[in-house]
Amino acid sequence: MQGNTETAVFGGGCFWCTEAIFSELKGVLKVMPGYTGGGSDNPTYQQVCGGNTGHVEATMIEYDPALISYTDLLEVFFYTHDPTTPNRQGNDVGEQYHSTIFYEDDAQKESAENYIEKLDASGDFLGPIVTTLRPLTRFYEAEDYHQRYYENNAAQPYCRAIISPKMSKFRAKFKSSLK
Repeated sequence: MQGNTETAVFGGGCFWCTEAIFSELKGVLKVMPGYTGGGSDNPTYQQVCGGNTGHVEATMIEYDPALISYTDLLEVFFYTHDPTTPNRQGNDVGEQYHSTIFYEDDAQKESAENYIEKLDASGDFLGPIVTTLRPLTRFYEAEDYHQRYYENNAAQPYCRAIISPKMSKFRAKFKSSLK
């Protein structure tokens, strides 16, 4: 890969959705679904879905900051999920779906804090932003069958009912930012 790259890690509900969305942005080089924020090593999908590990379904995004900024990624993150519902995104319920930004450094933390402040002040949401900010510790890549899930399973009922409408809304709003 050319130039410098940076990473952003977001938990915005089901990682099948967030992976599909961020994969389509110019400047995003790699998107990996996984788990982070919990206390156990090498968690499995079944363990995380059980709600007892403390991990969040998250997406690690490797990007070129010369082509897309961290603030741009934050805008997409907040637009494509509901940051006002704790431990829930649509039909997905549990602490593993909590809206969370895992920051790598003070600059990411400050950018996220400022963005959340701006959103809360805007009145664009019906309730306060409940997205939590947590330092990134260890990120565990999800099992192979979760990788590029939407791309490989777009005809599946969950993908058609949940992800496809979200993708259409995202593509319409961010069409100038798509690959």
